Amino acid sequence: MTINYQYKNIQFPTKVVLTDEQSAGHADHWRILTDDMSNDVPEWLQKMIEQAAMPKGLNGNVSSNDTCLLLSEDQPCHINQVLAMKDGKPECFINAYPCVDGPYGLTCRIERMIVNENTNDAVLRMRTADGSIIYAFDQLYTANRHLYQQGTDYFVNFSGWAHEITLSEQNEVIMVEDPEAIRYHRAFNDIVAANDGQLPDDLQEQIKQWQPTTEAQKQPVEINLGHMCAYLFGDALGQEDEAWCQGQVLGKQETSFNGKTVILFDVVILREQSATPFVVRIGAMKHAGTEAIQVHDYVQANIWLQAAIYKENQTAAQSLNQSKAS
Repeated sequence: MTINYQYKNIQFPTKVVLTDEQSAGHADHWRILTDDMSNDVPEWLQKMIEQAAMPKGLNGNVSSNDTCLLLSEDQPCHINQVLAMKDGKPECFINAYPCVDGPYGLTCRIERMIVNENTNDAVLRMRTADGSIIYAFDQLYTANRHLYQQGTDYFVNFSGWAHEITLSEQNEVIMVEDPEAIRYHRAFNDIVAANDGQLPDDLQEQIKQWQPTTEAQKQPVEINLGHMCAYLFGDALGQEDEAWCQGQVLGKQETSFNGKTVILFDVVILREQSATPFVVRIGAMKHAGTEAIQVHDYVQANIWLQAAIYKENQTAAQSLNQSKAS
């Protein structure tokens, strides 16, 4: 009898390990939600245990026998809590942080993980299909930490919390005269307007097929720099997920987080020609300033950018992996 073995050399993304002293922690993130952390946060953590679920991420076999357990909630804005486990029972508290669910995402490869092993905090450096670099805090690192592979495409859902979000400055303008850039700009605006502000699944294909029908649509475009999309990640090691962005609001809705009203803004912060738009659902506390922001407005924001990678969302990424391998 002949037995054939197939050897797979599985490589993990590069890992940079931070000490507790190098890690920023989540105090500033909790301050987005409350001015009374010492009382509110312990109360919220205790409350969430009553209805907690175990998110699977990429792992279809989540078990209470794991050394660490990730607990979450089925809410648009929720808390993720990490517990150390021993003999199938919680042994001690490790970490907790507030999260926003993001329905939008991009296919990316994980190039590097910046990790504090004591707290299970991780910031992922990811490269999109068009070459853009994105850094985001990994909501599901506890569940996914042993499953990420180097050179593998993942569909990543993005979201974030706004430290600050305001209307963009409207003072500076530039003139676009390149014919193809003009066509792309006109096409994008026409298609989004025709879809009630939503991005259709075949946006790039529609843009390729769109052609001007009037002379006015061929004329140079005056672009207000307050009407552009931009994303800048943080420049401190382990804090690259603290980002500045500017973009257009495509959607707005309200939700609640432990009795507090949160406004969810769907903001496109990158939209380049021949690239999938980068849309992030951003949670912001409701007040007069955020309430005044409307759909189609352009905003500037300092955000804590988050990422989540779920097994059930990987169909498109798996197809891309297979096509590259064949």
